[in-house]
Amino acid sequence: MTLSAIKKVGALVSGLVLSGIASSAFAIQPWNMPEGVTEVSHIIYDLHSLIFWICVAIAVGVFAVMFYSIFAHRKSKGHKAAQFHESTLVEVIWTTIPFVILIFIAIPATKALIKIDDVGNADMTLKITGYQWKWQYDYLEDGISYYSNLKTPRAQIYGQEEKGENYLLEVDNEVVLPINKKIRFLITASDVIHAWWVPELAVKQDAIPGFVNEAWTRIDKPGVYRGQCAELCGRDHGFMPIVVRAVEQEEYDKWMAKKKQVAQAEAASVDQQWNKDDLMTKGEEIYNKTCASCHQASGEGLAGMFPAIKGSEVAKGDAHEHLNVVINGRSGTSMAAFGPQLNDVQLASVVTYQRNAWGNDTGDIIQPNTIKALR
Repeated sequence: MTLSAIKKVGALVSGLVLSGIASSAFAIQPWNMPEGVTEVSHIIYDLHSLIFWICVAIAVGVFAVMFYSIFAHRKSKGHKAAQFHESTLVEVIWTTIPFVILIFIAIPATKALIKIDDVGNADMTLKITGYQWKWQYDYLEDGISYYSNLKTPRAQIYGQEEKGENYLLEVDNEVVLPINKKIRFLITASDVIHAWWVPELAVKQDAIPGFVNEAWTRIDKPGVYRGQCAELCGRDHGFMPIVVRAVEQEEYDKWMAKKKQVAQAEAASVDQQWNKDDLMTKGEEIYNKTCASCHQASGEGLAGMFPAIKGSEVAKGDAHEHLNVVINGRSGTSMAAFGPQLNDVQLASVVTYQRNAWGNDTGDIIQPNTIKALR
């Protein structure tokens, strides 16, 4: 029987036994791993299915012999326990059979591991950096870099609104990748250990500060594939999703061209003079994405954990000290350095917002070119 036939029979039996409904036997069962949309994911799925049915066969054989022995040699039929010590034949058999099974499993498993680790001859490279609690994506060949943050509204998280279809699995900036291209991932982290995991791409790799791990994928068909950080990275660990949009090459080229235009426009806007209203509007957006998880949307912080910005000495004191805290962080605390994470416009707007929101009302306006000079 071929592996494909075994998989079909297994799916049928599992559906009938576990669901008890014949019509659902051919559906993808939620307790199984996804078959995925990449070459590696298919290899892993086939290996998983093969080993699963080997385990099923072993379990059936072992329990069949055990139940038969219990039934046929029970005490009520007058059987007495055999008394024997050592048997070379039995020891050889129970050593040889597991050895043969392990070798049978090791061969396809080794081939799969070799395939998974083959990151050579890639068509493009994407660098992925984990932060608490967001991802940074760098398209190295094109010089494009951006951050991807949770998009689920805080009102849904706090139970004030009905939860959406993709609750906690939606982002403001998706990872856009072309299909049928070998894509190499370079995965690292800036603060603590994270793990970049997209089940349908069969990619799960630790993101470790100071180290760069590698992975790769080649996506077979267009679609949106969701994942999340798979390492317990802090209090907002569950708010660190991944969304990959796989598209045709032509659509990818258009998206990349648009990204480059946006980047050029942002670079040009640094030297412009921004008015207070525009800075406050953009600052509120940046604050809710990057700061609200710790300091709260109200700016009141969390007692004993994260200090309040509302009415704080930092937000109402010297503006340069405030900028220093936001750009460079505070050593030994949870306050991260946002200088590497935000561009000049974003930093200027978020500091302007913090100094004028919630009744702070300092009247200070921080221009992007001030940030540029500080850098």
